[in-house]
Amino acid sequence: MLSYGHVLVLLLLPFVSPAGSCTEQEMRSLLQFLAGLSQDIGLTASWHNSTDCCSWEGITCSREGTVAEVSLASRSLQGHISPSLGDLTSLVCLNLSHNSLSGGLPLELVSSSSIVVLDVSFNRLTGGLGELPSSTPHRPLQVLNISSNLFTGLFPSNTWEMMNNLIMLNASNNSFTGPIPTSFCASAPSFAVLELSYNQFSGRIPLGLGNCSMLTLLSAGHNNLIGALPDDIFDITSLKHLWFPNNQLEGSIIGITKLKNLVTIDLGENRLNGSIPNSIGQLKTLEKLNLEYNNMFGELPLTLGNCTKLMTMNLGSNNLSGDLDNVNFSTLGNLRSLDLIWNNFTGTVPESIYSCRNLTALRLSYNRFHGQLSEKIGNLKYLTFLSLVGISLRNITNALQILQNCRTLTTLFIGYNFIHETMPKDDEIYGFENLRVFSLNDCSLTGKIPHWLSKLTNLEMLFLYNNKLNGPVPYWISSLNFLFHIDMSNNSLSGEIPLALVEMPMLQTGNVATKTFELPISRSHSLQYRITSSFPKVLNLGINNFTGMIPNEIGHLKALLLLNLSSNRLSGKIPDSIYNLTNLQVLDLSRNNLNGTIPDALNELHFLSVFNISNNDLEGSVPNVGQLSTFPSNSFEGNPRLCGPMLTQHCDTTETPFVSTKHTNSMIVFMISFGTFFGVGVLYDQIVLSRFF
Repeated sequence: MLSYGHVLVLLLLPFVSPAGSCTEQEMRSLLQFLAGLSQDIGLTASWHNSTDCCSWEGITCSREGTVAEVSLASRSLQGHISPSLGDLTSLVCLNLSHNSLSGGLPLELVSSSSIVVLDVSFNRLTGGLGELPSSTPHRPLQVLNISSNLFTGLFPSNTWEMMNNLIMLNASNNSFTGPIPTSFCASAPSFAVLELSYNQFSGRIPLGLGNCSMLTLLSAGHNNLIGALPDDIFDITSLKHLWFPNNQLEGSIIGITKLKNLVTIDLGENRLNGSIPNSIGQLKTLEKLNLEYNNMFGELPLTLGNCTKLMTMNLGSNNLSGDLDNVNFSTLGNLRSLDLIWNNFTGTVPESIYSCRNLTALRLSYNRFHGQLSEKIGNLKYLTFLSLVGISLRNITNALQILQNCRTLTTLFIGYNFIHETMPKDDEIYGFENLRVFSLNDCSLTGKIPHWLSKLTNLEMLFLYNNKLNGPVPYWISSLNFLFHIDMSNNSLSGEIPLALVEMPMLQTGNVATKTFELPISRSHSLQYRITSSFPKVLNLGINNFTGMIPNEIGHLKALLLLNLSSNRLSGKIPDSIYNLTNLQVLDLSRNNLNGTIPDALNELHFLSVFNISNNDLEGSVPNVGQLSTFPSNSFEGNPRLCGPMLTQHCDTTETPFVSTKHTNSMIVFMISFGTFFGVGVLYDQIVLSRFF
């Protein structure tokens, strides 16, 4: 499919020329536009009435000397778009994309008698897109891109009857409401691209789209559409890209195999049901198949092996079943990503998958497989993302020895397997030098944290929670210079909290490099991570056997967002140095043997949205103003010598109230806490509470 940029070039070639001299009227129209800008980043220096406007920056004139193109994309322009641009009677292309323009889109531009290409995408335009009067003659507009703005209201329906030359319409990433219109199909015989995704369109996909006989891309994902795919969509034989993810569509997809030219099918996150039809093998040009988060059932058809151009296949979170050995994956040599998570596939992992030598991402987690890992997985020389969680794998030492041959692995999830086995010792495991994410959680593994992990010098995230590991946290952990997310909770680790943990470089300062996961990592359907830097900086040592005091050096970890030391045997006072953790959003010190009073300094953690010091031996008053006063009573319960208005033990009224010396505006603090609670509170529920309690 041609990009918008290619279309612009092809459409404009017959119209523009560097020669010519513009008219006074055109100059006035351009200067009126300039006057409506509050920020033009030096445009005024070029645009002044003592020179020919054909020589102005961003202006191209035709051979006849009239303004044919205004191209001011990515100029950091601010202000309003003047309707005066509609007075440029020879203007063919207007490109104001990727700026910060606000206000509405003048109807004079949409109804222009000359504009062929109109691109105002990636701005801050607001309001509705007005309807053209029914008396408007046919307009020459061929490409209209208003995507990534702030438009609202009902989407026009009659306007498109005047656009009989329309080829492309992109209105995605706005807030348009109402039904999807179909009038452009009847009036524009060459209409090829309709992009309406990321809006608030509702109702059913209308009948009539089948009249768009030249349509190659149909996209309305991330809306509120309901019902089944209408039958006439399956008559658009020219269609290459069908994209309706994240709606509420129902019914089967049997008719989809009539679209023999399809390259992309994305119907994920709907309510589709039925089986994948055997006729899918007729889609010889298919490169992407996404049906995740639906209600599909039945076995995978044998004919999937005929879709030899497939590069991405995502069928996760359905009710698919059967033995995968029925599909010959060895014919899918172009496959790059295969995701079958959360289904009911049985048997062993088919070895034909390991013939897909171009695979970079493979996820088979949460199925009903059994057996041991095959050595043939080492054939996947480009594999970077592997998730085999919860598929009843056995023999952890053998599995890791096999996987260490996958030298390109950066993300490895193999938790919920190897139940009650022993963590491999140092002389048994090598490799994994490129690993950035390693998860070996929920295995009930015994043994100690192995020294071979110290060789994973690029490691950024380590998940060892819900095992039975014992002994101290090893001193070498601080040598993992990129590690920023550590979860060792719910084990039997002992000893004092080592100073090595409070020396972690990435938990003290530093920004996490932004790297994209080959597949999104899900905590839940609504909480998915696609880049490493989205993960919070975490130190979670909850539910272990740590003793001693919380080291005062804990205040060095200034980058932490979550600190969980709950359910241990820690004693002593809460260190004042925690005040230095100014980014902290979750702090859980509950179920220990901490004593003393609540430090005044905690009231200065303005971003704290989850706080728990319950079930300790703390004393004194709970603050009745400031940040800590915003938390519920269960954050403080189980401390018999604590008193406060939210506890059964009330304080003596003669006591001096707890007031922070550095901050008095409790309302501001409360609003900050309330605003961050929904982001981090949900995260905490996902990664802590639901796991342990």
